[in-house]
Amino acid sequence: MGAACIKVTKYFLFLFNLLFFILGAVILGFGVWILADKNSFISVLQTSSSSLQVGSYVFIGVGAITMLMGLLGCIGAVNEVRCLLGLYFVFLLLILIAQVTVGVLFYFNAGKLKQEVGNMVMDIIRNYKVNASSSREESLQEAWDYVQAQVECCGWVSFYNWTENSEIMNSTETLYPCSCEVTGEEDNRRIVKKGFCEAQGNSTQGENLPEEWPVYKEGCMKKVQEWLQENLGILLGVCVGVAVIELLGLLLSICLCRHIHSEDYSKVPKY
Repeated sequence: MGAACIKVTKYFLFLFNLLFFILGAVILGFGVWILADKNSFISVLQTSSSSLQVGSYVFIGVGAITMLMGLLGCIGAVNEVRCLLGLYFVFLLLILIAQVTVGVLFYFNAGKLKQEVGNMVMDIIRNYKVNASSSREESLQEAWDYVQAQVECCGWVSFYNWTENSEIMNSTETLYPCSCEVTGEEDNRRIVKKGFCEAQGNSTQGENLPEEWPVYKEGCMKKVQEWLQENLGILLGVCVGVAVIELLGLLLSICLCRHIHSEDYSKVPKY
């Protein structure tokens, strides 16, 4: 009966580690997505914030290590290699502690992150120019244009944020950001307009009135926060799933290690 339980434990550990390997690949893919995505708000964050770039590399590293640990766990479980199971247990425990630490730090710094994002976007709006002075500024402006056009919003808190742009307010014509323009057809949002457009029918000569802009009146802050929460929920769900599998892996690896320790070592393959 004991041998049967150990056999079941061994193959359960193999299945958990196989799933653990797949979830590690998901985490690695999430990190790659942060670096590669150029058509959403994440592009604004990763281009202007070095901390998010570092975070993406952390995701890639953790995902790769997680996949390696899953592979070690599978080999150690099937062949009952005690040293691999011990190494698997130690690294798995370290990864679990690191995940909990990162989650706690993120939770207590959520307000600071929100403020940093707001300052970041306002800096893009204030310094927005038709002819960007560098490729970095141009990529930031293109990313923000994409966000405003796809999300159907304008500015950060409201469209009045664009009144802080000197190029718009110093113009003798009524200019407004083209990416904020209200479009009647959904297909038109696929083509993101850049730069500034001139409003027609300005009743006040020489004065640029934001109320006359044909743009979306709602700011992007609320919608972007909803977008971040949706994606954060997916990430947290993956992390919780990985944590549950990690705990089960720790428990099963201990049981299997104890069994191997009490058995004849001639059964263990020599490498």
